[in-house]
Formats: sequence, structure tokens, C-alpha cells
Amino acid sequence: MTRKALNWAIALAVLSTAADLRAQVLTVTLEEAIELALRAQPNVVRARGDLDVARATQREALGNWFPTLSANSGWSTNSATRFDPNTQRTVTAASTSYSAGLSASLELFDGFRRPALNRAASAGAESAEAALVNQEFQVILQTKQAFFNALSAAELVRVSETRIERAAQQLKIAKDKLAAGSATRSDTLRAMVELGNAQLQLLNAQAQLATAEANLGRMVGVDGPVRPVADSTLFRLGELDTAALREEARRNSPAVRLAEAQARAAAAQVVVSRAQYFPSITASYSQSFAGNSLDAMNNTWSARVSLSWPLFNGFSRELNLSRSVAAREAAEVQAADARRQVDAQLTQYLAALNAAQQQLVIAEASRAAAEEDLRVQQERYRLGAATILDVLTSQVNLDQAEVDLVQARLNLLLAKAQLEALIGREL
Repeated sequence: MTRKALNWAIALAVLSTAADLRAQVLTVTLEEAIELALRAQPNVVRARGDLDVARATQREALGNWFPTLSANSGWSTNSATRFDPNTQRTVTAASTSYSAGLSASLELFDGFRRPALNRAASAGAESAEAALVNQEFQVILQTKQAFFNALSAAELVRVSETRIERAAQQLKIAKDKLAAGSATRSDTLRAMVELGNAQLQLLNAQAQLATAEANLGRMVGVDGPVRPVADSTLFRLGELDTAALREEARRNSPAVRLAEAQARAAAAQVVVSRAQYFPSITASYSQSFAGNSLDAMNNTWSARVSLSWPLFNGFSRELNLSRSVAAREAAEVQAADARRQVDAQLTQYLAALNAAQQQLVIAEASRAAAEEDLRVQQERYRLGAATILDVLTSQVNLDQAEVDLVQARLNLLLAKAQLEALIGREL
């Protein structure tokens, strides 16, 4: 076997092994990938945990309105040894005691702290929920990007395989013309170079595909590569009312909702800090039973109303109030900036989407023109009216047009995904 034939055999073996490995890869649709990613991504899981904690804080704030109850009970026995002078003997005596008690305490007035805590807890839960929604849309965007990158990488592999088929066919034509005496050996060598370039492009495309599928697998929480399943509805996009879309983004964008919820939570904390300046009134009641037998136990009870008013605590209240006011002002400015940022990003994403749509139309026309040009050049070469260089140039142009078409589709999908993540819904 010649060295050239050996290289071909090795290349075929590598391609065959790669095809077998790809046949074992898990396949997912876009909806399945998003569902898996929302369960697997740490940021989403952490945001869900924060929401659970915020809701528990709401329950705790509600519980502050109810009295605190506690109960206790006890039993004890002991022995004592003493000398009885009457009997001149040592006597051991045992005694037993029982006790039980119940106490309750209720804060009657707390300087409006509990209503403030309720508002703060509700605002915190709203903020946590908005943070979860925002994080989910960020993960959805990242999943779509990984999914679309893997789709494009698979398309580039297909483009490279088609290029190899064209190059192999052209090499066969050049060899046939050389055998017939109507072409030179230079034509065959040029065709072989084109075939080698096509094989190299395929190897690069396969490496890119392996990387993209591995990234998609990591995104959806799978140990190993994941292959995306294409869907014709991915490119479906209706007419967009930019004015209505802009108003919707300003109102419902996950980033805006999160910033506004954080501002409301910060404002509620200011009310909580101001409540520290008021006194608190607490009522308590307790009742206890104690005795040496269950039939004869002494009953005691007590009731108390107390007032507490910290007149001066070393300016700690002032410090807490200053911190909460500064946090509120920063959160309000951040919310206003978030609305402006969403407005600017919407302009950017709409322009990118429009450019991607135009790029796709141009890329499809370019591919059609390149296909026709290659057909004409191949026919002219067969008739001897064109050189092999003309044919190979047309082949390279067609390959580049197909690559540009894949990139144009990817740009359209990515621009659409960015716009959907910004406004918080599917288009």
C-alpha cells in the first residue's frame, strides 16, 4: 500500500470513528435544553433558594403579630440520710417534686416596626422573585446561545463535507481529462490541493462542533456532549411594533422589574430604621404549678406590662438610618438607570436583528449566485473554455457563501434571543 493510500485509509477510519461517536450523543430540542438548564444551572438554583428564604422571612414578619408562647414542666426526686436519735439508727428519706408552667408575651406597640417589617419582607420577596425571573431569562439566553452555536457548528460540518464531495468530483473530472489528453497534470495537482484544503476545513469544523456540543452539555447539566435538534420554527419571526415593544421593555423587562423591586425593598428598610426611634410596649403573663404531689400543687401567676424606650444608644439608630437612606437612594438611581439601559439595549438589539435579517437575505442570494457560477464554470471547463483555476475559484466562492449563510442564520438567532431575554418573553 502506498503512503498516499495509507493516509486515505487513516482519514476514512477517523471519520468513521467520529461518526460512530456522534451517533451515541444525547440529542435535545431547544425546549428540552432550556428545561434542563433551568434545573441544572447553579445561579437559578441559588435564586430559587433566595426566594424560599424571602418567603420564610415574610412568614416570620407575620408571626411577629402573634404572642410568643412557652411551656415547661419538671419532675425531680432526691434522698437525704439523717440520724434518728429515738431509734439510734440512720434513716434515709426521699422527696419528690413536680412543676409545670405556661408563659405568653405580646408586644402591644413597637413603634410601627412590625408594619414596616411586613412591607420590607413583602418587598424582599418581590425582589427575590424578580431576581429569579431575571436569572432564568439570563440562563435561557445562554442556553440558546450554546444551542445555536452547536447548530451552526453542525451546519459548518455539513458544508465542509459538501466541499469535500465537490472537490473529489472535480479531481475525478481533472484526472479523466488528463487521461483523455485534454488537461494538464497541473489541473490534477490543483484539484488535489483543493481536496486537501477541504479535508482540513472538515477537521476544523469537527473540532468546533465537538467544543460546541460539549459546551451545550455543560449548560444543560449533562456529563458529555449534547447534540441540538434543529427546528424550522426557530427562524419564524413576525412583524415587530417597535414602539409597543419599547414600552413593554420599559415596563416588563426582567432587569427593570428586578431594579424596581430592589428599590422598593430599600425604601421599606428606611421605614424599619425609623421605627427604632419609637418606644415599645410589651405585655406578658405566666402561670406555674409546683408541689410534692400531683394532687396538691401550688398555683402562682403573674401579669406584667412594660415600656421600653431607648433614648440614646450611641448614634446606632442614626447610623442605621443613614445606611438605609443611602441604600434607598442608590437603588432608586439604579432603577432609573436600568430603564435607560434597557431602552438603549433595545435600540441596539433591534438594529442587530434588522441587520441580521438583511444579512440573511444577501447570504441566500450570494449562495444561489455562487452555485450558478460554479455550474457554469464546470460546464465551460468540461468543454475546454475555462481553466481549472476558474473552477476552483468558483468552488471556493461557493464554500464561502455557504459559510456566510450559516453565520447569517446564527446572527439572526442570536439577535432574536437577545431581544427575547431583554423584554422577558418569546417573540
